[in-house]
Amino acid sequence: MWQQLWDNDMLATRLLFGTLMVLFFCGIVLVDGWLDGSISPSVKDENIQGTLLAVLVMLLVAVGELELERLLTSTGIRIFRPVVILFAALLAMAWYVARLIPAINAGHYFAYVSALAVMAVFFVQARKYATKNVAVNCGGNLLAILYLGMLGSFVVGIRTEFGVWPLLMFVLTVKCCDIGAYFTGRFFGRRRFSPSISPGKTWEGMIGGVVLSMVVAAVFAAKLRLMSASVGAGFGLIFAFIGQMGDLVESMIKRDARLKDSSQAVPGFGGVLDVIDSPLMAAPFAMMFFSYFLSR
Repeated sequence: MWQQLWDNDMLATRLLFGTLMVLFFCGIVLVDGWLDGSISPSVKDENIQGTLLAVLVMLLVAVGELELERLLTSTGIRIFRPVVILFAALLAMAWYVARLIPAINAGHYFAYVSALAVMAVFFVQARKYATKNVAVNCGGNLLAILYLGMLGSFVVGIRTEFGVWPLLMFVLTVKCCDIGAYFTGRFFGRRRFSPSISPGKTWEGMIGGVVLSMVVAAVFAAKLRLMSASVGAGFGLIFAFIGQMGDLVESMIKRDARLKDSSQAVPGFGGVLDVIDSPLMAAPFAMMFFSYFLSR
């Protein structure tokens, strides 16, 4: 059984591209921190933080919107691509813009950009489709904007407000749950976790993912002195579950669209959405967590 599992082409592909993605992301975040002085004592600590990460998030949001458009279009929704990508990218940059222009408050920025997004969506609907499927089209477009734009903004917010190490702790903790759940589920999975939404997920896989997340978060917390190891383990426990809920959210959309993956852009994983779905849903809660434990 073990040899058959390791010989599986899909598993080898996931291991290769998963490792490359982790190394790429960590490399971007660390270089970013070195350039703006966040982690380098020899470089002046700049007020504007996370520029490379902000650019990466904007690119992921744009690609993710194309994949989400494919899913939503399969359900009959008409997506207004330029409007969706523009406003999702603008929302994702809220905390970065607040750093870039100190006179701008991130909360006010959210409110105004969201209001403009609503008006833009209704304007395009009126011009292209008039009264046809107003609720479906407008609701779908606003969902696309908020799902990637607003949730993605909290990833940038964690970086700009709390720094490099909390961001890496958060992302690696959530993604380690995915890794642990996948391997534990492949070896020992028997009881399905959510058969109506994601039949491949099992309780055994979830337990394996939670344990790995708790270990990773505890080590991060203790070694970098962000918080106690016990609080770090609690972080891993909480965000392992929240991350998996984010994965289930995207699975609901895919099942509604009757598509297995959002695309084939990432070998072994599917699309960009299939990679970022769990951190997206967990990011707002992680920012709340860090606001309490790192701001005292």
